[in-house]
Amino acid sequence: MQLFKVQGMTCGHCVRAVTRVIKQDDPAAEVQVDLASAQVSVQSSLPLERIIELMGEEGYQAQPV
Repeated sequence: MQLFKVQGMTCGHCVRAVTRVIKQDDPAAEVQVDLASAQVSVQSSLPLERIIELMGEEGYQAQPV
């Protein structure tokens, strides 16, 4: 399980966008988003750097916690 602090998430659309972009690269990924704490937890075979890159492509700045 990888945990990220993600800036810029404010609504349900943000949750769907982050979840969708990660699952496009790894359909088996488990993504949980907590808007209140601005954290995203990801269970995936993708490397940490790729997950950060994917969220960046959607316009969100992510960093590991």
